[in-house]
Amino acid sequence: MKDFFKHVFSSMLGFFMGLVLIFLLFLIIIVASSSGEHDELQSGSVLHIKLDKVITDRGNDFAQELDIPVFGTPGMTGLDHFIADIDKASRDERIEGIFLDVEGVAAAPSAMLDIRRALVKFKESGKWIVAFSENYSLGGYYVCSTADEIHVYPEGNLEFYGMSAELMFFKNLLDNLEIDIQVLRGPDNKYKSAVEPFMYDHISEANREQLDALLGDIWSQLLSDVSVSRGIPVGELQRIADSLIVVSPADAVTHKLADRASYRDEVIKIMQDRLGLESDDDIPSISLADYHREVVPEEETADWKAGRVAVVYAIGEIQSGEGDDQTIGSKRIARALREAREDDDVKAIVLRVNSPGGSALASDVIWRETELIRQDSIPFVVSMGDLAASGGYYISCGADKIYANPNTITGSIGVFGMLPNFQGFYENKIGLTHDYVNTAENADLWSVAKPLNDMQHQAVETSIHGIYNRFISLVADGRGMTIEEVDAIAQGRVWSGSDAIEIGLVDELGDLQDAIEAAAAMAGLDEYRTKDLPELIDPFQEMVKELMGEAALKQEFGHSAELIEKIKQVEHILSLQGVQARLPFFIEFK
Repeated sequence: MKDFFKHVFSSMLGFFMGLVLIFLLFLIIIVASSSGEHDELQSGSVLHIKLDKVITDRGNDFAQELDIPVFGTPGMTGLDHFIADIDKASRDERIEGIFLDVEGVAAAPSAMLDIRRALVKFKESGKWIVAFSENYSLGGYYVCSTADEIHVYPEGNLEFYGMSAELMFFKNLLDNLEIDIQVLRGPDNKYKSAVEPFMYDHISEANREQLDALLGDIWSQLLSDVSVSRGIPVGELQRIADSLIVVSPADAVTHKLADRASYRDEVIKIMQDRLGLESDDDIPSISLADYHREVVPEEETADWKAGRVAVVYAIGEIQSGEGDDQTIGSKRIARALREAREDDDVKAIVLRVNSPGGSALASDVIWRETELIRQDSIPFVVSMGDLAASGGYYISCGADKIYANPNTITGSIGVFGMLPNFQGFYENKIGLTHDYVNTAENADLWSVAKPLNDMQHQAVETSIHGIYNRFISLVADGRGMTIEEVDAIAQGRVWSGSDAIEIGLVDELGDLQDAIEAAAAMAGLDEYRTKDLPELIDPFQEMVKELMGEAALKQEFGHSAELIEKIKQVEHILSLQGVQARLPFFIEFK
């Protein structure tokens, strides 16, 4: 009977997927046929930017074209497209200004800073920005604080309460279940806090020290930027956050965080006045997606004979194998670096890293390709995004020059390993016992049904110490430091980009474009084009794969997108193999 229901479910799932595929194919045909039906961009137009999506490092034209949320997850916007399109709009005589329409945006502080810089440059071209939202999150407000006018819905909200890091600890739960997590870290890796939730029931002093410094740097950057844009002293902004005196749109206006509490139609009228239009005139506008699709390609049609700068995107957790567009597969990224190195048209290489780290082995495989680039004397620059920590720094340390944002999270030079021991849980909670037949004394080394013996513990610890020593040795070689100097700033500690410059882990503050320009200059290129690698995975195939996987999860766990995402994260953690060089947390503006 069980097999019968399995077959029934499989048939139903296959039928459902067939319908989905037909629908998607039909949708693609419609979108493709209508892509040229947009009105021609008029003089005096407004660029309408809706901040309502997750910001990713690299844009996907196919996904942006369709703009379809799948299973309740929000759409995505590529940071590279976002910045490039705003830059082109600043030079487009047909664009008069930008309407920032904020509905909710999720991005890390570094991505927010890049977006904000692009908007500041747009204003410096002499054009205006008007922002409106019913509910400004801290991140949304940070971006919109660049605007000439900030409008908030009269019954809405503007959050300016500061930043907080909330950590969850599992030790007491594991103790109650009689599950022992055997933790091993590199020598004196006291800041490598990924293992702390399994060891303690509170934040350690070392972790509190690094989190306090990291959040402090990010918060200081935010206060400084908002202070410059809004003309409010940093001390006053801190007082506003500390005292919770902004609890309504009227309060936000009183304390100059916003210019006016306005309804949407009133904001439209204000923009009509800026454009010299009557109240019954439509505002000529174009969305950022349409602008990218219809206008930007016009500038990319000319033949190109000069050299190229290859930009290799390494995004996500580092793992062995192929990976995909949201993870760093060692084979795929190593192959992309090799392709760039062997391409005679490529005169310089930029590695864009946005990663919390991952497998130490996979990190080393990628590092080897960066070493071959250096041996071939090809200018090699790293651009750090939101994160370039642990394994993310491992693959970066051999670059000729490293760029980061002030609020990039980097460092975390350290390694750890964890092996659960379920013996107490198995035997005392659910009545399971295990026995072994081995061909060698330690063939059961990786069993989770017993603790490591002294010999096994020593062997694993020796391996982890060896990986850590190799890590700091590579950093010392790449950064021109001694091993002792690296060890003093390593030990698993995370650093902000601004602090990383002071201790020698980063060379310059700047974004991806700064890194590309530096690489081109190092190669002696006055003119250049970029070549993005690796090629994006066929999004249609990826969508089908995602649908299949999430359809099965929904069958088991219901329709909560957030729950499904958490289940996928747990599944990934349980699948980890080998020693890890990874950051224990993410910081996100919401």
